[in-house]
Amino acid sequence: MRIGQVIAAGLMLGACASVPSETARLQVCAECVAATMKQLAAPEMNGRACGTHDEHKAAGMLAEIFEKAGLKGAAANGGFLQEVKFTPRGAAPETPQSTTYNVVGRIKGSAPDADAQAILLTAHYDHVGVRNGVTFPGANDDASGSAAVVELARILGKGKTPKRTVLFALFGCEEAGGHGARYFVGNPPVPLTSIAANLEFEMIGLPDPQRPKTLMLTGWERSNLGPALQQRGAEIGPDLYPEQNFFRRSDNYQLALSGVVAQTISAWPLPPTYHQPTDTIENLDLAFMADVVQSLAEPIDWLVNSDFRPEWLPGMKPAPQPPRPPVPAAAAQP
Repeated sequence: MRIGQVIAAGLMLGACASVPSETARLQVCAECVAATMKQLAAPEMNGRACGTHDEHKAAGMLAEIFEKAGLKGAAANGGFLQEVKFTPRGAAPETPQSTTYNVVGRIKGSAPDADAQAILLTAHYDHVGVRNGVTFPGANDDASGSAAVVELARILGKGKTPKRTVLFALFGCEEAGGHGARYFVGNPPVPLTSIAANLEFEMIGLPDPQRPKTLMLTGWERSNLGPALQQRGAEIGPDLYPEQNFFRRSDNYQLALSGVVAQTISAWPLPPTYHQPTDTIENLDLAFMADVVQSLAEPIDWLVNSDFRPEWLPGMKPAPQPPRPPVPAAAAQP
């Protein structure tokens, strides 16, 4: 399936493109955020299970959105899709490889050393699919995070070029072992040492009853990134669920193990809809979602235009892993 064959993508793209911005390029389009989520979590997407036609269809749709937002492709072939071949967990040795795609784009920064201090914004767009005939839509997990990254790409792509290069990546197959993120770490658009920070967006569609107006940053105590964003107005604070070890449970961890200051922004990580068929658009708070993205727009704009490079605090950097050998780049897009 090629990008131009993706069904229905143009409907949302046209709606977003027509939304006026009377204030600044940082004005969030709430309708666009909702439209992206509704498309990803639509019944016909069948829960976007890892390696399925539905997941590939979602990848093509998101690639078109990135292109319409003015981004350039960040894959090795200049396109928006990284093809990822992997062997499913628990599969026999003779099992054929499966395929997923990362959707990757970039805004080239204006500074002479823009690529040497890039900011990476990420989410995963897959979910768990259909089980025993029941669809798990994955609206909060993680169509919500994907919609946030898409909207930030639209905002940053339509205005003044940021000082730093901004990379955007929507990972495939997070739910089945983080295959997309693992591939990205071995095949980054710029050297990993040139990525100053990674913010992952995961499950931001429902406010936490314990702290309904504040987001959480996993691994808050590990780096100076969270406090820096908080000082610039981000409604963000520590992880309220340290026993759940959320810092290690999202795609950010693959980058963190490779040395990148990489942390995940979340809202309520333990809603009753988690990995349930009830994780639908109807059970999300879309107004809260729009407010969440808006609250992060200015702090992220500061980050992509600053010289601030986050650091791990003493003794808090995850144990480094051996360098990964390059994975052969795919020749074709779906």
